[in-house]
Amino acid sequence: MTATAHALELLKVAAAAADSKGGEDLVALDVTGPLPLTDIFLIITGRNERNVSAIASEIEDDLLLKCSAKALRREGRQEGRWILLDFGDLVVHVFHEEDRMYYGLERLWKDCPVLPVEVAGADLAPTE
Repeated sequence: MTATAHALELLKVAAAAADSKGGEDLVALDVTGPLPLTDIFLIITGRNERNVSAIASEIEDDLLLKCSAKALRREGRQEGRWILLDFGDLVVHVFHEEDRMYYGLERLWKDCPVLPVEVAGADLAPTE
């Protein structure tokens, strides 16, 4: 299985929102194989707690406005170190840079295909 068109549209809007608030190192993983409840993980880095919160808020606002997608669940907003936003088909992880390195979600889900993330015509797919 691969990510649905709806999940890919949510990814596009979320990535643009994250980019507009200075989100860095965006990585999207197609998790349809191991996880039956969601299609894509979007992992983003913020420079500090305030930036992490701003990125998460912008993603929530844009997905609601542009896709009528409301977060089903939110975790970590108060601390601003790792905010998880669950939109059903898309789960967004916004990390403080130190926490992203510590938890290493990319390592945990390394068997999942990486999806290209495009923002304003720029391809943000990681290079290896």
